[in-house]
Amino acid sequence: MTLPAFRVLQPRTVEEAVRMLDEHRSDAMVIAGGTDVIPNLQMRLFTPHVLVDVKPLRELANIEFSPRDGLRIGATATLTSILDTPWMREKFAVLASAIDTVAGPLQRNMGTIGGNLCLETRCRWYNQSHFWRQSLGGCLKKDGDICHVAPGGKFCWAAWSGDSAPAFLALDADLEITGPSGGRRIPLREFYKNDGMDRIALARNELLTAVHVPAHMAALRGVYHKLRVRDSIDYPLAGVAVTMNVDSAGICKDACVALSAVNPAPMLVNQASELLVGHKWSPELAERVAHVAIQTGKPLTTSGSTPVYRRDMVRVFTRRALEETWKNGHGTRNA
Repeated sequence: MTLPAFRVLQPRTVEEAVRMLDEHRSDAMVIAGGTDVIPNLQMRLFTPHVLVDVKPLRELANIEFSPRDGLRIGATATLTSILDTPWMREKFAVLASAIDTVAGPLQRNMGTIGGNLCLETRCRWYNQSHFWRQSLGGCLKKDGDICHVAPGGKFCWAAWSGDSAPAFLALDADLEITGPSGGRRIPLREFYKNDGMDRIALARNELLTAVHVPAHMAALRGVYHKLRVRDSIDYPLAGVAVTMNVDSAGICKDACVALSAVNPAPMLVNQASELLVGHKWSPELAERVAHVAIQTGKPLTTSGSTPVYRRDMVRVFTRRALEETWKNGHGTRNA
């Protein structure tokens, strides 16, 4: 599949990149690692006239941590560079666990954290060649007016299929966004819209520049479990991230559970903390949290597996992640 015709613009600063995006608006797309953008262009999901290449902007590639300000990862930091940061697995175990599962080594070498947080939602009817989509008359998200997942409605159920977002949700992360009027910070939980078409709160003339994690989240216990067809490379069919603070007596002091690939957005399991805090590990407690998780996740037929199986695996992975985090102490901090 060939690429559409486009020009590549290479800004020298973040401000220049934003000016280019503002000038070209709907005709422009941002490219960094290209691991998501290039295949989507080949399938004619987008046909921009301009690509704004931000990968050379070294100011966006920094990875920093301080006990006062916490973690800041620039948007063009590669996934490999994050994993290779010496203190990352110790201080942010859930994030390292999640990034470890993203595609394969070649994709992690190229792919950026900003790109992973801004992935296109995926659906078995959408992520296909133009010829394939044309044979079905398109879909609600592209070239048509029918959602093949839920034909009676006008809502796009394409699933969020990234791995770093649920880990960052479980770490209470914020995003740094730069636009023509300057910078802003928003909680990551407000960035995703739970809409397969209008998926993120990022204007066409804005640029995601960094992700921040509060200092008090450092060294929490955490792990990410992922279901996929091929363990070597595939997108998630379901993903569960867990972070936890456990005291010396084994009592949970704080906890968070987040899901991926089973909704049009990564989702927090809002009742998980309420159920877990103040309690010791028990299989019965883990099962109650797993039940809340499957009420949060609403997988439909958007990928290469049945909704029933994916929902059941959310239950299984929630139980496993809770047990692993609680009993094995992934991460280092106890209260």
